[in-house]
Amino acid sequence: MNRPPVEVADIIRASGAGFLEKSRRWLHWSHLKVLNAIARCRTAALGGHRDQCPQCGHQATSYNSCRNRHCPKCQTAARDRWIAKRQTEVLPVGYFHVVFTLPHELSALALQNKKEVYGLLLQASADTLLEVAANPKHLGAAIGFLSILHTWGQNLLHHPHVHCVVPGGGISPDQTQWIHSRPNFLVPVPVLKIVFRAKVRDGLKRLFRARKLVFAGSIAELSHGNRFLAFLEPLCEKEWVVYAKAPFRGPDHLLQYLARYTHRVAISNHRLLAFDGESVTFRWKDYAHGNKQRKMTVSANEFLRRFLLHTLPRGFVRIRFFGFLAGPRRSRMLQLARRLLETGVECAVPPITSTPTPTAFQCPVCATPMVVVERLTAAMVRRAAGVHRDDFNDSS
Repeated sequence: MNRPPVEVADIIRASGAGFLEKSRRWLHWSHLKVLNAIARCRTAALGGHRDQCPQCGHQATSYNSCRNRHCPKCQTAARDRWIAKRQTEVLPVGYFHVVFTLPHELSALALQNKKEVYGLLLQASADTLLEVAANPKHLGAAIGFLSILHTWGQNLLHHPHVHCVVPGGGISPDQTQWIHSRPNFLVPVPVLKIVFRAKVRDGLKRLFRARKLVFAGSIAELSHGNRFLAFLEPLCEKEWVVYAKAPFRGPDHLLQYLARYTHRVAISNHRLLAFDGESVTFRWKDYAHGNKQRKMTVSANEFLRRFLLHTLPRGFVRIRFFGFLAGPRRSRMLQLARRLLETGVECAVPPITSTPTPTAFQCPVCATPMVVVERLTAAMVRRAAGVHRDDFNDSS
């Protein structure tokens, strides 16, 4: 894939210093860490290595990656390793895609309490699926699934939601059979909406009573108990957004989806169209109007502000497993599920034929995988390239 005309790192290096000066009032050390990591990614500042082709002898110098999970250039290797592990866990059944979204009224509260509110969003959505699926009126089975937190919309604004990838069925309460869902129906979405709303409401009340929520700025008045409850009341009367997409077209399509969604960051470099030093233009999909492709132009400062809205707390796990896929029992329960599926009705889903796998850097001359022949420190690379350290201005 060709290098895009502009990258997030280019915007940070050109406008980062000015953005810092204007935004010090609200910037956190974690924001600075992300900006510095992306600006230095694959530049002389992080050192590198000299590679050589064992076939033709061609040599090339490569700079090291920052490996920050918010960096648009550092997700491919981690994603491929993660997907390779998931290949062995895919069951021979159809898979459903269910999405739970927090109402926009909770956005300010979530931004000030990311660890607590995002954690609640993941747990409440999972508990909702597990509870509704276990109900004999619906599926009547114990299900297992993975959940992926996304906090952005296509326009880079705050839009916290969870993508759940759920096998079409589950294990019976006595663990003697696999209970299949209907081909195009997992559990009733209207029921999911009601249960999810109640679980988030109750969770927020628990967090408030435990004094684990921070209220500042525009929501400072919610720190008073009566006002917080009054704030929640109208939210619990409106309909919340939960929807289930059509089932994936077999395991191959499922893994392709996971490869796109699991290690995605707020915006990829390939959605950036132009940067003139002051304004950034990027491509976005307008879901509200027929998924039309549109262009948006914002100032560099606004672009960086929106980008940093999606910085996650240190150590926060945004991909989680629930139900029979959770914890150390995952391997044992997967074996049980496969055994039950083998003794049940034959499934029409085809076996996996291909999955994403990590690829080595290839020689541009003869396409032979290159090998590392020398590790280079940042100082060694800088001396060779004549580059001096400067915040947001390291270059290759």
